[in-house]
Amino acid sequence: MAEFTLTGLRIVHQVAAAGSFTRAAETLGYTQSAISRQVAAMEAAAGAPIFDRSRRGVALTPAGQVLVRRATEILADMAATELELAGLRDRLAGRLTIGAYPTAAMALVPRAMAQVTSGHPGLAVVLEETSTPALLQQLRTGRLEVAVIGVGHGLPDYDLSELRQTTAIQGDLLVAVPDTHRFAGHDGITVPELAQEHWIAGDGAPGEPQFGAWPTLSDPHIAHTARSWSTRLGLVAAGLGITVIPDLALPALPAGARAVAVTDSYWPGRATVVVTRPRPSPQAQAMVTALQNQAARIHTADSGQEPSEDS
Repeated sequence: MAEFTLTGLRIVHQVAAAGSFTRAAETLGYTQSAISRQVAAMEAAAGAPIFDRSRRGVALTPAGQVLVRRATEILADMAATELELAGLRDRLAGRLTIGAYPTAAMALVPRAMAQVTSGHPGLAVVLEETSTPALLQQLRTGRLEVAVIGVGHGLPDYDLSELRQTTAIQGDLLVAVPDTHRFAGHDGITVPELAQEHWIAGDGAPGEPQFGAWPTLSDPHIAHTARSWSTRLGLVAAGLGITVIPDLALPALPAGARAVAVTDSYWPGRATVVVTRPRPSPQAQAMVTALQNQAARIHTADSGQEPSEDS
């Protein structure tokens, strides 16, 4: 009788995040046939198809949605268990430098840093917040051991050759609105409903990717621009406009603002990826595990489930 396995759940989770068997195989370092066998085994255990296959990729079936949601919880718990056991076996010490793009530095990375340093008091973790090209350059030259970057639609095709990649979260975009806004009580809105809104957009150095208005909205009205997330969200809370916010940043949403989901079949999404050198140190691997764990917790909280206690 077929049974669920951690390897199978991990592969199903990655296929769902990547949207295709091929990309999941590339990320995990498996052959595509191995990915297919593991998915087939998990479908046998589930007693139902997990993915709908098409030329454009794969999409989760209702059974697949249940399985991936549960797999996210299980893998997060296992990551926390592995980190706790590692802390019993050895006390990682020394210094670890992690770099992150600003959105990841709002909540995900600080939570992962707290988890790692709690389990390994002898390890000092230093955060470097800068643009993705600078992070990758510093990673290749040894100034960083771990880099957290965003990849996907609308972002540059970064050179990640000969680097190890781990998907932390396949993220969604939402809009942050004042809690007095007419959208504030809605479960979700559509793109046409956003057409007349005043937008608060990011403002950075030339060439740096920024969040503007909703990515598929034509001719948006940009009322304000601001460099930092705290300023953007402060403007929203003051009722001066609305802004795009990744679900990864929801824990940093201030009082006076709330997030609303947007239904948009034309937005393919982005992913937050943890990048290290091919053979990360034990300190770096502990951080990668913590980032996966905390990303899963943020995703679970965003989906409306009761989050478990942080490790």
